Amino acid sequence: MEQQLPSAITNASRLVKNLSEYHRILLKLSGEALQADSGPLSAETLARVAGEIAAARREKNFELAIVIGGGNIFRGLAGGAKLSLERTTGDHMGMLATLINCLALRDALIAAGLSAEVHSAVHVGGVAPQISIPAARAALAAGTVILFACGTGSPFFTTDTAAALRAAEIGADILFKATKVDGVYSADPVKDPQAKRYDTISYAEVLEKRLAVMDLTAISFCLENKVPICVFSMIEEGGITKAVLGRVSGTIVR
Repeated sequence: MEQQLPSAITNASRLVKNLSEYHRILLKLSGEALQADSGPLSAETLARVAGEIAAARREKNFELAIVIGGGNIFRGLAGGAKLSLERTTGDHMGMLATLINCLALRDALIAAGLSAEVHSAVHVGGVAPQISIPAARAALAAGTVILFACGTGSPFFTTDTAAALRAAEIGADILFKATKVDGVYSADPVKDPQAKRYDTISYAEVLEKRLAVMDLTAISFCLENKVPICVFSMIEEGGITKAVLGRVSGTIVR
């Protein structure tokens, strides 16, 4: 008798096949992904990321919003502690670091031939408009890439949580999280060569095992709002293009 595959595996296979069908996407990038040995931002990396997004848009019509961390410039919690700053001060500095990254990637996207705008969770005068979800939805529908800066606008929340929040607010079909590894592992694969990579995993299992996917607040938010997550590696050449076109080898959290 032919052995039946567990439903979680068949569901994961179905979801992977359907990744390319998702129309509105939230992409979460780490700030460290944009840095170079010479400094916090790399012109080459910015051009590569923008080029991969542009390549995907040429092949498929989809709406894209982006949330970027600020760790390449200033990481709120760790940086604030190192400077003996109040937690709120450190987090505000971290929010402004994400704004710098968003402005840089916006210009790279425009140079790659795309329409792109930065919307900020905090008031920054003439630098970028403050986030209005109806305005963001309208811009997305018109084909503009929206970069959400300054996290949630409040301290004590990570950019992972901001990504989960924005994904729910704009009605994203899926949240793609770009990392340095090709998915979710049972342990740090750099430290433990025996670590198991998951093709699919439930929100509940991530929370129970406290796996390093996103912070637990972000995972809980995605669970409550039924936002699936695809964790993939952006180190691989063309990783972002492959992800949004549904050709990625990563982990599905649902």
